[in-house]
Amino acid sequence: MPAPAAVTATRAAVRRLLGSAEASPSAPLGAVAVACSGGADSLALAAATTHVARRRDIAVHGLVVDHGLQEGSADVASRAAEQLEELGCDVVRVLPVEVGRDGGPEAAARRARYAALEAVRPAGAPVLLGHTRDDQAETVLLGLGRGSGARSIAGMRPVDLPWLRPFLDVTRDTTLAACEALGLRPWQDPHNSDAKFTRVRLRAEVLPLLEEVLQGGVASALARTAVQLREDADALDEVAADVRKRVEHGDALDAGALSANPAAVRRRVLRGWLLDQGVREVSDAHLRAADALVGNWKGQGPHALPGGFVLRRTHGTLRVEVAVKQPPDY
Repeated sequence: MPAPAAVTATRAAVRRLLGSAEASPSAPLGAVAVACSGGADSLALAAATTHVARRRDIAVHGLVVDHGLQEGSADVASRAAEQLEELGCDVVRVLPVEVGRDGGPEAAARRARYAALEAVRPAGAPVLLGHTRDDQAETVLLGLGRGSGARSIAGMRPVDLPWLRPFLDVTRDTTLAACEALGLRPWQDPHNSDAKFTRVRLRAEVLPLLEEVLQGGVASALARTAVQLREDADALDEVAADVRKRVEHGDALDAGALSANPAAVRRRVLRGWLLDQGVREVSDAHLRAADALVGNWKGQGPHALPGGFVLRRTHGTLRVEVAVKQPPDY
């Protein structure tokens, strides 16, 4: 894509999302925050956002998270902050964070980053993130490989307040071209070429191979698939919410009434209800076993759930109970 067209494309993407009713459902936006790593995607996003914001009297807060995971990370964060100031951000902040270890380095860094951004964003302001169509394609492939169901393959939402992702239909090549046209100096994160990270191998090996074998258009097709699945999942979630209102009585579910619904709806009801009962990390296997107490009831006993809970059906009613530990048999 020619450079001027790339700049236009990034600005149009930000303008379109900031103008959507879903992104700003009540009052006009007074401020937005832009998360910036110093890479091409987030720098192009910051440039497009400041351009659009000037014309709408919106204050832009540029937020740079320093994960401290690489030597010289503070210098990288400082250079990113300098470019945000040059772009005209009203407020620029560098946010040093401590990254834990739970769930692996990528997941731990993501949790630390999102928590820091959430903590300092202006009250009521959304945070714009620079995820591109290429990132969306990688996310869909990761979800497909994990077998986590339609919701995981549905990828990232453009609007998931307070998070906004204007670039989900913009390619990585476009953000690079926009930075070049605007004279921005993107940082090349060495982690983005480190094959020990699954996402890097998807980007460098799997997607190029799929593009070659399927003769192009794979990233776009995966992004379209994510949109379609997200729309389907949202529709089923709405149906499930309506069913739950009818079958939930206090802290119990009417198993007989719930059984009259399709399995996909039943499991959505069960997932939301179990989470609200305090059960965490509900896997597909747990859901299917729980659903067997509804859709395949044969008098079976209680089903064990994570966190020391059990799901029990008695007299046509489902309840979550704390598991009773039996004393040792000496």
